[in-house]
Amino acid sequence: MTTAAAGALLGLAAGLGLMLVSAHLIVGRRPSLEARVAPYVRDLPRLGAVLGAGSDGSSWSGTDDGWASLLGPTLDRAGRRLGSLIGGAASVRQRLTRAGSLSSVQDFRIEQVVWGSIGFAAVATVGSLATLRGRGEPGVWFLLCLFAAVFGVMARDYHLGSVVRRREQQMMAEFPTIADLLALSVAAGEGPLAALDRVVRVCHGELSRELAVVLAESRTGVPVAAALHGLAHRTGLPVVARFAEGFAIAVERGTPLADVLHAQAADVRDAGRRALIEIGARKEVLMMVPVVFLVLPVTVVFAFWPGVVGLSLVAP
Repeated sequence: MTTAAAGALLGLAAGLGLMLVSAHLIVGRRPSLEARVAPYVRDLPRLGAVLGAGSDGSSWSGTDDGWASLLGPTLDRAGRRLGSLIGGAASVRQRLTRAGSLSSVQDFRIEQVVWGSIGFAAVATVGSLATLRGRGEPGVWFLLCLFAAVFGVMARDYHLGSVVRRREQQMMAEFPTIADLLALSVAAGEGPLAALDRVVRVCHGELSRELAVVLAESRTGVPVAAALHGLAHRTGLPVVARFAEGFAIAVERGTPLADVLHAQAADVRDAGRRALIEIGARKEVLMMVPVVFLVLPVTVVFAFWPGVVGLSLVAP
């Protein structure tokens, strides 16, 4: 194939692709009924919040922010199809809550679609250049593009899991200090809610933010026990659940709280020390890998190689 023919085919393919994308975007930009009505009812306290977020809870619908307004309907449909294909909405919603994210499940699905599209586009670009240079088969590159898209979707899900684990580790690291501060405040004569307010104003971290949410809910009329149970449900940590239960019992019945908090903080510190010992034991085993497979063979070669050379010299 000559250079002119290859350029003509490439230009034709690019033109057809741009026409298809433009036609799809023109059709997809048609706003929904909620998006058209939302500007006129946005001042209403409830309807404005609901319609401003889209009919399916997504923040991509009905926005006026350039690319979001252009690609929003298309991404919404793709996110809904992806969600119906892989399912697991309850698990995603729970992990988003544990990660402290305000995004909805539909927003997460849209992010998965974006990550998968980026992976597909990257491999498609490399495959197109390699195919034009005569390297590789188009079918193989298409399969690699599909694999990259699936990998992008899975990578977004794994990233959410890593965010949840990192946040839970931060909360576990903060818990002993916060529990001791609460115990000291209660022992000094302050009430449970006053001690909670003092700790929230002093500390800065993931657990203190969750306690601030509990304090804000209690000030708006939510029972303290219900707010604490919501904290246990949002975090998903057994230690925080026990703390919330003990704190709720202390608020409702007036039971002693300082000793319980000190004991819980000591238990968490002991658990952290045990976890460090286990990590150290695993690292010790991993440290033996380079010693056994790299250092030991080189030592054996240095020990026996002179003898082998000497035997080969003296042998007839």
